[in-house]
Amino acid sequence: MQNDTRVAIVGCGPAGLMAATVLSAAGLAVDIFDAKGSAGCKFLIAGRGGLNITHSEPVETFVNRYGDNAGIFKKILAGFSPDDLRAWLRKLGVETFVGSSGRVFPKEIKAPDILKILIEALSRSGVVFHYRHRWQGFSQAGFPLFLAESGELLEFPAKTLLLALGGASWPQTGSDGSWATLLSAKGIHLEPFRPANCGLEVAWSEHFRSRFSGKPLKNVLLRCGDQQANGDVMITDYGLEGGPVYTLSSVMRELLKKNSPASLFLDLKRDLSLEYILEKFSAYGRSKESLANFLRKTIHLTGPAYSLLREICSPEELKKPAVLAGQLKNLRIPINNTRPLAEAISSAGGITFPEVNDDLMLHKLPGVFVAGEMLDWEAPTGGYLLQGAFSTGYLAAQGLRKWLGKQANSLQGN
Repeated sequence: MQNDTRVAIVGCGPAGLMAATVLSAAGLAVDIFDAKGSAGCKFLIAGRGGLNITHSEPVETFVNRYGDNAGIFKKILAGFSPDDLRAWLRKLGVETFVGSSGRVFPKEIKAPDILKILIEALSRSGVVFHYRHRWQGFSQAGFPLFLAESGELLEFPAKTLLLALGGASWPQTGSDGSWATLLSAKGIHLEPFRPANCGLEVAWSEHFRSRFSGKPLKNVLLRCGDQQANGDVMITDYGLEGGPVYTLSSVMRELLKKNSPASLFLDLKRDLSLEYILEKFSAYGRSKESLANFLRKTIHLTGPAYSLLREICSPEELKKPAVLAGQLKNLRIPINNTRPLAEAISSAGGITFPEVNDDLMLHKLPGVFVAGEMLDWEAPTGGYLLQGAFSTGYLAAQGLRKWLGKQANSLQGN
């Protein structure tokens, strides 16, 4: 087969598998490589707690989840939208449903089943999988090089390459960011990798840590500046974890990066107004009950939430109803650090968008396309990460198709 029509994809995650789907459907010969012994390692981890594929909110709202890159993702999602993702899964035989929060999940099927269905479909279409092959850059002839499990360095005869190697979180799944050195050597600008959707570190007292690590704070609201998120938060021995924490972790990360004071403000009773709590607390001075019993009976505050108040507030503050009510609605939690990049759900940093064209081809390496978390973008959990991976994989694959078409036309013109 001519190497000008042979396509190599590196990375068997969502972006790479989507790209393989698009390119094989176009009749191209596709070989896909991965450093691990099987496909979709990080995808499987994402599916452990229920695979949140995408979100059902209007696309106008959806794109804003990508922050400063909202304009870029407006174009990316126009090519492959959340509805397109659900339709594609339906063609594979995977029905989806919208949960109460608007998140989209597969119906009666788990992540390993979806991965198996997709790999079998790709294999039937002629895609060849090469596991335990780590990308090592390019040969002098411009072909991709791979380090095989045997230790042999192999040159693969493909002039077009689509890289979907992931970011730098959960390195045990293969997304270790080691590719960054190879591309930096080619003059491609990358932002340093940073943790995204990660836990936050708090200096708990030993008493609080030992008694309440692993206990949840139910139905709370977290704030930082004009950003907020609600849901359940988990107390850990090092700080806080959970969906609302992950949503605000990038704000905390950037504050810490500037050596600015970083604090979360916690509303322990988000369904109760401050006025309501103050009215209930008016009887506190006349009550002979302990504070714990009083709070339990009046506003149903118990367990970890009450103990967190005692952890943060001074004894004097706990004796003043107005101050205590204010703390219940706006408890300041000083944040010391984010959890390490290796523990984060996702990563920020990577190849900056000015380094690629509208089809996600590298300006400095014509014929080389990139997708997924290799690019410098981030989004909260809730389906936005997987959607971003699938959509960039789709766009890069379509761009590669166009590139091959232009190359063929150029040769015919000569």
